[in-house]
Amino acid sequence: MKEIFKTTTTIDFMGRRKVAMGISGLVILIGIIALIVRGLNFGIDFTGGTLVEVAYQKPVAISDVRQNLKQAGMDKALVQYFGTSEDVLIRLPTTAKQSNAKLSNAVMTALRADNAKVEMRRVEFVGPQVGKELADQGTLAMLYALIGILIYVAWRFEWRFAVGSVVALVHDVLITVGFFSLFQLEFTLPVLAAILAVIGYSLNDTIVVFDRIRENFRKLRKMETAELMNRSINETLRRTVLTSLTTLLVLLALYFLGGEVMLGFALALIIGVVVGTYSSIFIASPITLMLGVSRENLTPVKKNDGGAGDMV
Repeated sequence: MKEIFKTTTTIDFMGRRKVAMGISGLVILIGIIALIVRGLNFGIDFTGGTLVEVAYQKPVAISDVRQNLKQAGMDKALVQYFGTSEDVLIRLPTTAKQSNAKLSNAVMTALRADNAKVEMRRVEFVGPQVGKELADQGTLAMLYALIGILIYVAWRFEWRFAVGSVVALVHDVLITVGFFSLFQLEFTLPVLAAILAVIGYSLNDTIVVFDRIRENFRKLRKMETAELMNRSINETLRRTVLTSLTTLLVLLALYFLGGEVMLGFALALIIGVVVGTYSSIFIASPITLMLGVSRENLTPVKKNDGGAGDMV
C-alpha cells in the first residue's frame, strides 16, 4: 500500500471515459424512472406532522418507547433521544383520522400506560403547506448553488470547465436522490442538507483536478489534451483517494453510531462522497474534453512587437 501512494499512477482514465459515462447514464436513468414511478418518501418535515417532546424521570430505552407507540397503532412514529437518555423526541405524520391535538394526546396516553410519570415538554405542529414551502425552497437552494458554481468556475477557469463541473454535480445529486427514491428511504431536511453538502464536497475535488490541468497546460506544451488530463488526474489521485477515505471513516462512524435520526443524513453523505469522488475523475474532466478545451483557452496571449499573438 505504501508503494502505491509513493509513486504517481498511470491509469488511463480518459480511455475509459465512455464506459464510465455509459454506466453513469444507466444509473441516472434508473434513478429518474424511480422518481417518476415511485417518487420520494418525504418525511414530516415536508409532508407535515406532529412533534412531541417528553421527559422521563429515569433513562428509558428507545425501543421500549417505540413499542408502546406501536401497540397504540402509531407504527410510523420516529423516536429519538433529545440531548439525554431521559428526554425523548417523537415525530408522527399527520393522519386524516386524528387532528394534531388528539394525536399528541394519544401519544401521552400510550406512554403513560407504561410509565405514569412521563412529562410532556412541548408539542409542535408542521402543516402540509409549510412542508411544501420547505421542499420548494430546498429545490431553489440547489438550483441557486449550481448557478453560482457555474458562474464561479467560468470566471476562475473557462466556460468549458464550468459546464463540466456543473454536469458532474448534477450527476451526483441525481444519483443520490435516485437512490433514496429507488429504495423509498425517508427524505427529510437533514437529507436535503446532506445533498447540498455533497455539492460543495464534489466541487472541491473537481477544482483540485482542474487546477492541476490548468497548471500542466502551461508547463507541458507539447502534450495532447487527453494525455495531459490523464496525467493531471493521476497526479491528484492520491490526494483525492486519501481525502475521500478519511471522510468516509467519519461518515461510517456517524451512520453506525449516530442513532436513527442520523441515518438518512449520514447515508446521503456516504453516497455523495463516493459518487462525488468518481464524478470528479470520470465525469467533470471528460465532459470538458468533449467540449474541446485546449491550452489556448487557458494560456494567456502575449503580443510581440510586430503585433502577432504568441503563446507565453
